[in-house]
Amino acid sequence: MPTLILLRHGQSQWNLEDRFTGWVDVDLTAEGEAQARKGGELIKAAGVQIDRAYTSVLTRAIRTLWLALTAAGQVFVPETKDWRLNERHYGGLTGLNKTETAAKHGAEQVKVWRRSYDVPPPPLAPGGEFDFSKDRRYAGAALPDTESLKTTLERVEPYWTAEIAPHLKAGETILIAAHGNSLRAIVKLLFGLSDEAIIGVEIPTSNPLLIDLDADLKPLAARYLDEARATALPPL
Repeated sequence: MPTLILLRHGQSQWNLEDRFTGWVDVDLTAEGEAQARKGGELIKAAGVQIDRAYTSVLTRAIRTLWLALTAAGQVFVPETKDWRLNERHYGGLTGLNKTETAAKHGAEQVKVWRRSYDVPPPPLAPGGEFDFSKDRRYAGAALPDTESLKTTLERVEPYWTAEIAPHLKAGETILIAAHGNSLRAIVKLLFGLSDEAIIGVEIPTSNPLLIDLDADLKPLAARYLDEARATALPPL
């Protein structure tokens, strides 16, 4: 039976500082490291045997994967890193403090930028501190200058279909350690959620979401391994 585990990275330094992070490559805090290890311990306690792992090209997700696999006793599994599993690109909001941004632009406008499905923040100006066009991780790629959840899904879905889904259809157990919005995009795909329904889905940090799938990759069952920190799941 195909099994998918979705693991959102642990607390990062900019999570702690309440800043829009997006594609900026910040590391985990000590608390984030502990959260990642806890996620791996939960996987081990559940007896899940992982065949393959995926993550983004951002340090906080990569280290969450490594710490979780180490705690699960499965650091040997093959892993693949790809920018298409990156967090949503926050455009011109990148690096800004969320509270200060709300004071400047209004809480309602910031809520639209953060939580709507298809309204992106203003684009990131080229040539600035957070211009990723010269980062060798993205060499040859057509990069966005801002993203909504909709456009995040549009770059996640082809990668999912071409690279991840075939391994699941072969019956493998896959772990994806990534980010809140790239994982929400996958949840929208799997559960067939409407644009409105996905807005209310929140994935807690470092709480493994275990999803059993049928041969067509339709969810049969889903549960968080830490029930005390579980959030509401979409109906099957």
